[in-house]
Amino acid sequence: MSDEIRIYVADLAAYNNGKLHGVWINACDDINDIWRQIKAMINASPEGFAEEYAIHDYEGFGAYALSEYEGIETTHEIACFIAEHPDFGGEMLSYFGGDLGDAKTAAEDNYCGCYKSLADYAQELTEETTQIPENLTYYIDYERMGRDMEMNGDVFTVATGFEEIHIFWNH
Repeated sequence: MSDEIRIYVADLAAYNNGKLHGVWINACDDINDIWRQIKAMINASPEGFAEEYAIHDYEGFGAYALSEYEGIETTHEIACFIAEHPDFGGEMLSYFGGDLGDAKTAAEDNYCGCYKSLADYAQELTEETTQIPENLTYYIDYERMGRDMEMNGDVFTVATGFEEIHIFWNH
């Protein structure tokens, strides 16, 4: 997955003179390797005065919208977080407005798992923590329980596909 998380770093001197010159870089590479690739791209510029660059494209960041002005170190940290949590990393960053610290805390400390629905999570949690008499099991509305958990702010969800909901405690 991490080799699919890439950035296109463009030479701004060439770009400003109507030339496309840049390089696709694996954003999860070692940070020193990333800098070497950027420097090599700048040194190979068709413009003799090249020194500035910008991120002009990216792939593999999920729902997270990477800015062209994002720093290389920050981009690298974001890419590594997404590679570590490929199922929901980009969506978490988007949910938290790009705050990597909040996304990391939620992913590492508050993750409950992936479920088909919030009702499935409510049922599993209830059955694991409560002894329910068999004659009452048919009266429990797990959909309503799950909805109430989310509306009350106890949990939040990140949907990543059809019947694929990642659930997190909201601490």
